[in-house]
Amino acid sequence: MRYRRFGKTNLEMPRFSCGSMRFMQSWTDIPLDKVPRENQENLERTVKAALDAGINHLETARGYGSSEAQLGVALKHLPRRKIILQTKVAPQETPEQFEHLLETSFQKLDVERVELLALHGVDKIHFPILPHCLEVAEKWKREGRVGHIGFSTHASTESIIRTIQLDRFEFVNLHYYYIFQDNRPAIDLARANNMGVFIISPNDKGGMLSSPPEKLSRLTAPLSPMEFNDLFCLSTPGVTTLSVGAAKPSDFKQHADSLEYLPATGINPLIAEIAERLDNAQRETVGNDWMNANASNLPVWHETPGRINIPVILQLWRLAKSFDLLEYAKMRYSLLGHGGIWFPGNKAKILLDHTDGPAVAKKIIELCSEQQPAFAQKIPDILRDAHITLSPE
Repeated sequence: MRYRRFGKTNLEMPRFSCGSMRFMQSWTDIPLDKVPRENQENLERTVKAALDAGINHLETARGYGSSEAQLGVALKHLPRRKIILQTKVAPQETPEQFEHLLETSFQKLDVERVELLALHGVDKIHFPILPHCLEVAEKWKREGRVGHIGFSTHASTESIIRTIQLDRFEFVNLHYYYIFQDNRPAIDLARANNMGVFIISPNDKGGMLSSPPEKLSRLTAPLSPMEFNDLFCLSTPGVTTLSVGAAKPSDFKQHADSLEYLPATGINPLIAEIAERLDNAQRETVGNDWMNANASNLPVWHETPGRINIPVILQLWRLAKSFDLLEYAKMRYSLLGHGGIWFPGNKAKILLDHTDGPAVAKKIIELCSEQQPAFAQKIPDILRDAHITLSPE
């Protein structure tokens, strides 16, 4: 394992972290005696495999059901002083509610201190309540119960940048992979502010890369898509660590093996070559018009008729067409309409409606024409094709 300083925390963070969501038993807080023995044993073997690989950062959350309590049991049998323990607690309407959840996390983990505490799922709707949540977190830090304070987020790049600019956080957990590079400006700002950067779920959210399509595997050869994505992220200046959402002990090996391709400084030419190959495959499939239609130049979902999330749908359509990432695109598309702040906006179904569809299409063209004049006329047809391709409806 290799390590890198985690921004102003000054912690030496492994280049891969052990995320604790996939190996938990339940999304609800079930009693420990309801956790099957085989599940708990698998969790403990998985954590031990992480530590054996030099991955000493364990990351969980209050919102991860039984994860904290199960991890708390495992910690009793592990060298606690060698572990960087992180949990995440969502902002709450009152300081009392936030502190109660924080107390619950510590009780479930059965610890007196965590090295890292993140405010979980921070978005612009939380801005009014962040100050009192931070006051509680900072009080716990002064008391020695919390080492360092950061935030995790699934928000827009604009919201992430605004949160970083508060200058109250020491690290950030965010999304960034080859197939989703929109948050690069936020990473650059975090780096400038000496913050640690943790990449959320690069394997799963980065394309369900544990079972990649054949076309994508050919394009990333001689590396696997997972290895390429790991190295692409780790080669980005400012990125400290990637989450491995392990479900079993063997899940760390391919990630750890990829480090042999990671130079101490600079970028392995192979990574740049594969990235160019992937870029060219997209251009050949969808054309330069789409490649220039980045999310910042498209209307946001809450300003679009029908609240259609145009940037996300265009991205999923592109990935399905360019790399055969159809199952991934279908999975993500299915979340639209009920993803809340984690995955906002709606599908494009309304465009297939013979009554309302034409008016919505016309409005979309108008909204997109100013920033994307060469591409705007095509967008409604692409959105219709995306819905037909990605939705079972």
